[in-house]
Order: sequence, then structure tokens, then C-alpha cells
Amino acid sequence: MKADLADLNAFLAVAQARGFRDAARAIGSSASTLSEAVRRLETRLGVRLLHRSTRSVTPTEAGTRLIERLAPALGEVEAALDVVNLFRDRPAGTLRLNVPVSAARLVLPPILPGFLAAYPDIRVEIVAEDGFVDLVASGCDAGIRYDERLEQDMIAVPIGPRVQRFATAAAPSYLDARGRPTHPRDLLGHACLCARFTSGALTSPWEFERDAELVRIEPQGPLIASVAGAVDLLVDVAVAGGGILHLFEDWLRPALESGSLEPVLPEWWQSFSGPFLYYSGRRLVPPPLRAFLDFVRG
Repeated sequence: MKADLADLNAFLAVAQARGFRDAARAIGSSASTLSEAVRRLETRLGVRLLHRSTRSVTPTEAGTRLIERLAPALGEVEAALDVVNLFRDRPAGTLRLNVPVSAARLVLPPILPGFLAAYPDIRVEIVAEDGFVDLVASGCDAGIRYDERLEQDMIAVPIGPRVQRFATAAAPSYLDARGRPTHPRDLLGHACLCARFTSGALTSPWEFERDAELVRIEPQGPLIASVAGAVDLLVDVAVAGGGILHLFEDWLRPALESGSLEPVLPEWWQSFSGPFLYYSGRRLVPPPLRAFLDFVRG
């Protein structure tokens, strides 16, 4: 049974965006055009692919099965078409990257402006999330993760700073009122501002290291915010004197340099290796990704 490639792409865009309007904005179409494409595909296949309500759009069981096979297949089609770019003077096309929120904030800003200037025919799409992602199934060309969270059978290339640190900080007013910890275990008596991954798991324990001693604590406090979009809220609450925060040093640097946050236990701040750009070695590397790899490697 033949199905129009445009209709298949429309269905996949709507399913991934969980809505017709969001999908239309993402691919530069209209909600009515996508709705008609999905309806046409469902009619041709003789099965409903999406549950539609006024608030959400979710795949049916048949739709889910189709997505599992369709996303990788359309990715291969796009990669195959991108081979044509090898005959152009400059690479062109779309580069889709799946990255953690911290990488979108701290790793990519120094890289992307130069890359976009060097390759004006390449469009970059960034999906920022902190959960484990199947790159092929998600339709992304590559991702950024830290070594302990890399997917298996992937090629990994260092990107961004090779050494990073977690920093602990609080407003001077908070420390004046509650006291300054002298050991990581002292944090158990303080208001700790915590983060939660999109999976629902807390980012605890907080880890501290000095010489050969490693200390882990389970922080307790009045505020928990999602890593996916509310980390800046944690920083703002800390600056306002709401508690102690444990986060990437680079994220806290502006507040530390301005004095609105004061370092806490800096001699205990733990270093860790920087992130990696990873991609599947089993697929043809599309020209936009190849250009990005060359740019990152410098």
C-alpha cells in the first residue's frame, strides 16, 4: 500500500509535537494542512493513527507502532537526499541536535554563532531535554550528553569545556542569618534548593570531594524545580536569600562574580569531565552533521 511521503512526514511531525498547531509552527506549515494530511493518511491506511481532543493529540496503538518504524526510515531518506549536498560548494540542510538543558545554556552558545556564520545554508534545530533519548527514533542527527549517559554503540566526540565543576552557593544575606557551612554534612541543616529531571528523579545526591574524601548528601529544602525549564528560578530564589544551591559553576558564574551569590565550601567543589557530541556510526553521516563535527574538532 503506497502512502504519500508528505503525508507521512506530516503525521510524524504532529505526533512528535503532540499537536497540530505546534507541529505547524515547527515545520512552517498550517494546522489545517497537517490535519488534512493526517486524515488522508488514516483514510488510505484504514486505521486511526491519532487520538484527538481539544487539549492534546496522542498516537493510538497503531500510530505508535507506525512511529517506531517511520521515524528511522524517514531519517534514512533525508540522509540519503542529503548526499546530494556533497556536490554543492557548501553543505546545506537541517542539523537536529538533542541536548540537555545545561548544554543549551553553557556549551552551545560559544559554538553556534560561529558555525551558523560559517555555514549559512545549514539550519540548526535544538531539542533541549534531559531524559534518555533514542536519537534515531527521535529524528535527531546527534546529541550531547555526558559520558555516563551516552547511548551504546555511538561515536562520541568531545565538545565544549573538557573539565567542569559543580558549585555550591547562597546569598550573603542567607549565610549571615543561617551560618556558613564548614563541611558538606552541615548542609543537612540548611534550606537546599533542589532540581528534578523530567523523568521525575531528583538530581540528588549532592556530591563533594576534597583530597581522597568523597561525601554525598541528600539535600532537603523548601523548593524543587524542573531541570528542563526552571533552573533560573532556583538561581533567582537563591539570590533572594531563599537557600543554598548546587549547580554547574558556569551557570552560577555571573551571580558569583557580581557578589549576589557567595561560594559555599569551594574547596569541596567536585570536578567532572565535559560533555560529548554523539551520533550513530551505523548511519550515513549527513553533510550538516559532518560540517558540525569538523567545526567542533576545529
